[in-house]
Amino acid sequence: MEKKLILAINPGSTSTKLAVFEEENLLFENTLRHSFEEIGKFEKMTDQLSFRKELIVKSLKDAGFEIGSMTAVVGRGGLVNPIESGIYEINDLMLSHLLTAKNGEHASNLGALISHDIVKDYPSVKAYIVDPVVVDELLPLARLSGHPLIERRSIFHALNHKAVARLYATSIGKKYEDINLVIAHMGGGVSVGAHQKGKVIDVNNALNGDGPYSPERSGGLPTLQLAELCFSGKYRLNDIKSMIAGKGGMVAYLGTNNFKEICERADAGDKLADLIRTGASYQIGKEIGSMVAVLKGEVDAIILTGGMAYQKHNIDEITAMVKSFAPVIVYPGEDELKALAYNGLLAITGQIEVRTYKG
Repeated sequence: MEKKLILAINPGSTSTKLAVFEEENLLFENTLRHSFEEIGKFEKMTDQLSFRKELIVKSLKDAGFEIGSMTAVVGRGGLVNPIESGIYEINDLMLSHLLTAKNGEHASNLGALISHDIVKDYPSVKAYIVDPVVVDELLPLARLSGHPLIERRSIFHALNHKAVARLYATSIGKKYEDINLVIAHMGGGVSVGAHQKGKVIDVNNALNGDGPYSPERSGGLPTLQLAELCFSGKYRLNDIKSMIAGKGGMVAYLGTNNFKEICERADAGDKLADLIRTGASYQIGKEIGSMVAVLKGEVDAIILTGGMAYQKHNIDEITAMVKSFAPVIVYPGEDELKALAYNGLLAITGQIEVRTYKG
């Protein structure tokens, strides 16, 4: 029987990651880095579609792969309507919601858009998304914001959260559904979630101004001062949105969204870079502590993951703050490409149900 090839695509705020798997075996992997200057020229996230797609196609061609040889293309899920965890075949309603940014703009929106665009000339190649960032398992208490006109929303790095949670559970001989975890994904955005027996019952909105600041997001800002900026007459709505996500956080302080570069500057004696990187770790530690409280202190492990987890200073600062709560486990980077491809394999072989997005 011919082996099935699966292309996994994971667009992030500062990179596009792709991999080709022959069933469960990795054949090719590449990370396409995007500088702030490259992506800063695009006003909207969807404007990056052709730019990123062309880079992906060229990378695959250079490696000797053709789209028509794939059985499925699986993209990272974006800001669709809140849905259950699982795998979804990309349909017109989903594309419409993402193209119009119905629920907001985010790099993950490009996952479905690129996957669909790549396979549109190949009817036999299926296109899916898995565990989008709007997987919603919040407790009713976690939805309360403090004002009835604003409800807290579940927007986080669901795919990597779920992937590393299951990886850790397997490593200790348990099921994800039997343990409690606090997981901090630290990348272009930072999401810290309380995982209770297989459900993320509380998590900061990693996109729309909540939780710790990150390489390009401002996180939770003092609301009155933000309101004053909004009505100062100096900024348009899109300017304020960019301050919150895209041009906030470390890039606003230091002019770069490259955390590795920031750490190198700090190690070389740049005092402002050192303050900003340590401030990020400090805020992440605070957020982890709040999620420990959500779980009433019953935590099997605290997991640190994402690109920022490669930097020792960051890990050491956070660990010093939270190590008394539970063992701290570090999974640098993310296991998202493997998770995307594996779910795609289960779908095309009929081992899991493919869900229909109904909006």
